[in-house]
Amino acid sequence: MDSMTFVLFGATGDLAKRKIYPALYNLYVDQKMPSSFSVIGLGRREVSDADFQARVEASLHTFSRRSPEDAAKVRDFLGAFRYTSLNNTKLEDYKKLLEVVEQREQELGIPQNRMFYLSVAPEFFEPIAENIKESGLGSGSGWKRLIIEKPFGHDLVSAIQLNEKLNSTFAEEEIYRIDHFLGKPMVQNLEVLSATNPVMHALWGNHYISNVQITASETVGVEERAEYYDHTGAVRDMFQNHMLQLLMMISLHLPKKSSPDEVRAKKRNTAQSLIPLEEEALDQHIVRAQYQAGDLQGKPVVGYLDEPGIEATSKNDTYFAARLFLDDPFWTGVPFYVRTGKRLSEKSTRIVVEFKQPLSTGTSEGESVSANLLTIDIGPKEGMRLTLNSKSPMHHDTIEPMELSFNSSYDNVPEAYENLIFDALRSDATFFAHWDEVELSWRWVEPILKAFAADEVPLNYYAAGTEGPAAADELLAQDGNRWH
Repeated sequence: MDSMTFVLFGATGDLAKRKIYPALYNLYVDQKMPSSFSVIGLGRREVSDADFQARVEASLHTFSRRSPEDAAKVRDFLGAFRYTSLNNTKLEDYKKLLEVVEQREQELGIPQNRMFYLSVAPEFFEPIAENIKESGLGSGSGWKRLIIEKPFGHDLVSAIQLNEKLNSTFAEEEIYRIDHFLGKPMVQNLEVLSATNPVMHALWGNHYISNVQITASETVGVEERAEYYDHTGAVRDMFQNHMLQLLMMISLHLPKKSSPDEVRAKKRNTAQSLIPLEEEALDQHIVRAQYQAGDLQGKPVVGYLDEPGIEATSKNDTYFAARLFLDDPFWTGVPFYVRTGKRLSEKSTRIVVEFKQPLSTGTSEGESVSANLLTIDIGPKEGMRLTLNSKSPMHHDTIEPMELSFNSSYDNVPEAYENLIFDALRSDATFFAHWDEVELSWRWVEPILKAFAADEVPLNYYAAGTEGPAAADELLAQDGNRWH
């Protein structure tokens, strides 16, 4: 792995503290970092190197999955960290930063390989990229890579504008758009699910699959994000990125374990095959809703409009469900049901694949059997369950469902940010969103956002602590299906 400099914008922020520093430390302990590396933290405040290193160490004790008990290892790790203050929009600060970076590269014998991680608000993406170019930070020998967090744009137009700005500084293959869902082990496992298991490969498509359900439910409300969330909603916050990425991953039909380019090409094909929704039929395919007061885990919670910082007249969506179809030979006619929401009964991200009922069940007249299901639990617990039918040992001639289940037995499994940073260090872009995927996702979502803004889609309501609005059940009922 190439020696490099890791330049972190937003080094005093919450994401850095909770995710990035623990990820770097665990990669270091697991010997998944270069033998020589430098970390330059950036922020508006004046902070000494010693104070910065102390903050990083404190984050390891609080948030790292692996306790930093080896004092010598922690000391060596922290020795790579330096801090410099920087105004994101001030070119002179970037020129000073370049001097710091080059000095550390000379001290450590590191080539001019530089990874820029933008853990900042999205309005700073463009000025940072421009100043990296103008200051010379993005020049010189060695590779340059840019990691950015979502949201990638607020709509189609802003996403295109942002991408054009970034492409004036970095090539597409140098841009790594993080979607942390793609770093989760069970999501990365979807790449090989059908490719390495002949039984799944044979069943993976419209001949045997009835429908696919993708759920990401949260128990939390808006918490401290009211100002951001009330202008974002569930479609922008979760559906356009995380949920559509899960759809692309579960629909992969690869003949073998494939290269990053092959995986991304397949995902792009899926995004292209999403059948656009007709404006006059939106209510047959989507559900928009907002939570009201209710009980969650035995405690009363207020409705969305009573949350601090939320406008009393807000029609923002805190829940979104959609019924999608792909114009794809493998998936034609198979509905993909996707739902996400806040203040629901449980925190869970899962995919359920329901297989078709056989033409003849071989059971007694009038007796029904449960559908075969493949359930992929992505979080908070990871695992996989296959629901089959079996003869009951207790009731003669009765068929009942049984589960074959797998739960990960590994301890200290790498977290999403570890996997993604490790991949970026190795120049493996398999589990990062390509611009084509981002643009196609925005294009599919754009008519929905316009309909919401014009209030052309009914706003349903659901009590906090429930599974969502009744309209979401009706969405599936029109196909004779139900949520699992």
